[in-house]
Amino acid sequence: MDLALLRTFVTVHRAGSFTRAAALLGLSQPAVTSQIRTLERQLGRPLFLRQARGVTPTTIGDELAHKAAPHLDALVEIAEIGLEEDSSVRTLHLAGPPEFTAERALPALAALTGQDGHSHALRASFGTAEETLEGLAAGHHDLAITTARPRGPLLTATPLCDEEHVLVAGERWAARVEAARLRHRAALPFENLPVVEVHESLPFVSRYWAAVFDARPTASGAVIVPDLRAVLACATAGAGLAVLPRYLCAPALERGDIVALLDPPVPPLRTYFLAVRTGTLAMPHIARAHEWLLRAAVDWA
Repeated sequence: MDLALLRTFVTVHRAGSFTRAAALLGLSQPAVTSQIRTLERQLGRPLFLRQARGVTPTTIGDELAHKAAPHLDALVEIAEIGLEEDSSVRTLHLAGPPEFTAERALPALAALTGQDGHSHALRASFGTAEETLEGLAAGHHDLAITTARPRGPLLTATPLCDEEHVLVAGERWAARVEAARLRHRAALPFENLPVVEVHESLPFVSRYWAAVFDARPTASGAVIVPDLRAVLACATAGAGLAVLPRYLCAPALERGDIVALLDPPVPPLRTYFLAVRTGTLAMPHIARAHEWLLRAAVDWA
């Protein structure tokens, strides 16, 4: 059986679409369709049921994918590593949001790079949830940490941890908020105050306002910077209010550099997922890193 046909088949099975698989493989859709038909003729059985939106594997298709995918992934990895390299050192490619990956995931995985007999070389890249999932599906990453649960059979996701969001500000703005609260007994003394955010759409502030106040914020973006660590630095310097993950701002809160403006009974949470391509957990270096992160996440709660 032609390995190229099997690779195309596994990609279609994971993508759930000839069009999607063609994009991932760098082939035309007719070429992918032709390869799948050739494989179906060789096997004498249909592998997919064609539908209006994509394809659904038959029972035989699911069985073949379950048997073939781990071995194909291992062959691809061997080809990428090269036969002349030290096979005891495997490279793990991780992608995720810059702050969470830098502050939590990378320190947790660093120990894997020095274990005798199980060493991992580690390569990390940062991106949005959409970017990391696209790169994972295309085979550029082995693991992706994302706040969006992927859909379809191509990727498999496991909940990793929840992060609590906190409304914070420097001492000057915190004092003004408290004075307004006492003077006017305002339910929302934070309205119309400047905020520091990662995007003009104010994603963190908007989610916080919706969860805590059941309202939309009327605040304006004073500083927009695409990194939560920079948001923390600007809020500490007095640029305005900010909504930050507690893990990221906890040291600054303890030092008194910033102040938590609210303590809601049910704080807003955001879930992180650990995503892999379906079937790749059969590869030992990916499975070890996956397990390592899940164990580390127990202490992050």
